[in-house]
Amino acid sequence: MREEPGEELKLRYSGPAASWDEALPVGNGRLGAMMFGGTMTEHLKLNEDSVWYGGEPIPRRTPKDALKNLARLRHLIRSELHQEAEELVRNAFFATPYSQRHYEPLGDVILDFGHPLENVEHYERTLDLEKATAAVSYTHHGVKYSRQLFASFPDQVLVMQLDSQSTRTKFTIRVTRLSDKQYATDEFLDSVQSEETSGEGRGNCEGRIIVHATPGGRASNNFCLVLAVRCNDEGGTVTAIGNCLVVDSSRVTIIISAQSKYRHHDVETSALKDAEVALAQEAIVTRHVNDYQSLFKRMQLRLSSQDCALNTNQRLQDVREGSLDPGLVALYHNYGRYLLISCSRNGPKNTKPLPANLQGIWNPSFQPAWGCKFTININIQMNYWPANICNLSDCEEPLFDLMQRMADNGKKTASEMYGCGGWVAHSNTDIWADTDPQDRWMPGTLWPFGGVWLCIHIWERYLFTGDKDFLRRMFNIYRGSVEFLNDFLIPDATGTYLVTSPSLSPENSFLIPGSDRKVGTLCEGSAMDMQLTNALFTGFAHIISELGIADDLLSSIQEKQRKLPPASIGNFGQLQEWQKDYEEAEPGHRHTSHLWALYPGRDITPETTADLAKASEVVLSRRAMHGGGHTGWSRAWLINLHARLGDSAGCLKHVTELLSKSTLPNLLDTHPPFQIDGNFGGCAGVIEMLIQSHEIGPHGTIIRLLPACPSAWDFGSLSGVCARGGLELDFTWKNGRILGPVVLRTRTSTSASGVIVFPSGHNVQFLCQGHTEVVEPSDQHHS
Repeated sequence: MREEPGEELKLRYSGPAASWDEALPVGNGRLGAMMFGGTMTEHLKLNEDSVWYGGEPIPRRTPKDALKNLARLRHLIRSELHQEAEELVRNAFFATPYSQRHYEPLGDVILDFGHPLENVEHYERTLDLEKATAAVSYTHHGVKYSRQLFASFPDQVLVMQLDSQSTRTKFTIRVTRLSDKQYATDEFLDSVQSEETSGEGRGNCEGRIIVHATPGGRASNNFCLVLAVRCNDEGGTVTAIGNCLVVDSSRVTIIISAQSKYRHHDVETSALKDAEVALAQEAIVTRHVNDYQSLFKRMQLRLSSQDCALNTNQRLQDVREGSLDPGLVALYHNYGRYLLISCSRNGPKNTKPLPANLQGIWNPSFQPAWGCKFTININIQMNYWPANICNLSDCEEPLFDLMQRMADNGKKTASEMYGCGGWVAHSNTDIWADTDPQDRWMPGTLWPFGGVWLCIHIWERYLFTGDKDFLRRMFNIYRGSVEFLNDFLIPDATGTYLVTSPSLSPENSFLIPGSDRKVGTLCEGSAMDMQLTNALFTGFAHIISELGIADDLLSSIQEKQRKLPPASIGNFGQLQEWQKDYEEAEPGHRHTSHLWALYPGRDITPETTADLAKASEVVLSRRAMHGGGHTGWSRAWLINLHARLGDSAGCLKHVTELLSKSTLPNLLDTHPPFQIDGNFGGCAGVIEMLIQSHEIGPHGTIIRLLPACPSAWDFGSLSGVCARGGLELDFTWKNGRILGPVVLRTRTSTSASGVIVFPSGHNVQFLCQGHTEVVEPSDQHHS
């Protein structure tokens, strides 16, 4: 199944990257770089997760007249006076200024080697997912040149090591921060200083470049970037010329550090210290690899492959031409785990952590698409879909850290906009945990459910880990969201049900009945709102029980939960997106918000709600008929939805189209442009096809093996994969049958019970206390 150990975990290319879409990413959760691998010039595009335009948040973005106009807005929505309602929203409910902060690049490192590509032989460029290292090697005029780049979490720096086989080579290093726009010459920095630094107490640093820059705006969050160089051979030299360093050496180590005022008051001292300590660290490679593998090797997915030695872009092209390459699917999945580890880390080495944004941490633009913020109406949630199931729950900690800050800000937003207790957040947030409405866009801006959806991640995390300390720490955050909805729900026009208002279905719109195809967005109680409300309330009852807490809020929400409107099935047999059976303005819309209860929610299943599952199938069919799934993240969501329906053919179709239509040469997802959510959604979707644990039965967790595994994935194995109930599993399959025992391990000191559903339909109960093995009781064990 494998050619050589580790070869199936490499992205490989036979030439330098011609653009950012071909460059290779490294990261340590805070610092990131894209390595182009040029021979004339090596280019590193750098990022640091706290480099955002502007500084502390604007103190008063909250719309000051929202609350006094809330009753009128609700009346207009109920009366279906859509144009009047939208006009009121524009005037009274949009924030000023309309946009939150946006993310910016850290800078660029340029190394000039002067090796024309036409004179180069044996070129190879790789990204080793097993060691989290990007590498380039080639021969020029008989000399082999190699360089490696990695991002060390233990040392909080980027590290590049260069080697030219004992042949001293002269090259120049520059650091800049140039505009990404064509023909623009703006250099967004304050100062660049190069210096020779041979002497004691500097980690044998022989030269360095220090850059200061200010991303701009009020009370700006300025930063310092340091590049330090050490020659590792006898007689190697570093000379400062202008703002550059000229290196003459056969073996060189380059350290890149950076700090901003988001974390440190004295940014230069902090960045210099990071570089100095790292440059003196002899075991820096070992420290990096050991730390990374402590996360990456928790889980392994293998699918059969004969194509490991092929260039990755060739494998993608083969898929576009009809090839089924299970090994490429496994590589894509493992790449997703690599990316999550690389852009979302927590711990003492990364204080004030930030979660993965729309591009993880890798952004080349000073004006990135959608501000490269934290969009919380699907995108940031999707970033963390693989975290629990792929044994990387601790990589989600930065998201929970942000949520704690959002809850503080969201109390003011909830009170001043809606007159509600608790806290609220809308469709976006930023580095400063802004909870006010973002943009002035009717289909998406006034959606007060971003925080609700995020809070459901708290309960999901607990289901996978059983970590009660975590649950206690996040309890007040969860409760605050419940408190908001407890106050926000209102009776519908009949007085029978409780609904949300204002409401919308994120980014979608409908045709206003009798209006000659005019478009509306605002409504009462969209399907997604009601599904999220039900899930949040259900989770709260479970949390109260798990923690043994008495809370008067529980009885209030249980009474209100009984009054939530049931899901409705529309004219086409589809699950309705709105309470009224509106016709979609865009039937192939990228969002499938009304299927949230199917995935990532757990309230719609083919086994327990067959009618709603069938109605969900109709939604997916209609979306597909009208061109749905045309963005990478949307396609990834479709994989997970089809997996929950047990539709292996639909899953394989969308996995194939994700690779063939929405994947860049470097395997990053494209919306277009690049958004990392599709990588993470696809990563999770592959596992959802192989194991599911979202159902609870009378005996505990129901674990389904190979619920949507296509026959093309004829042979494979999973180890260290996680299931709800606090379990890890290992299993191997061949031709749709489980080979040998399924190994289960508990992740906590408590026992776990449930049922394993084998692909054949056999059910086996289990009770796991530490470690157990389950064998299918049948005669199907033949290969």
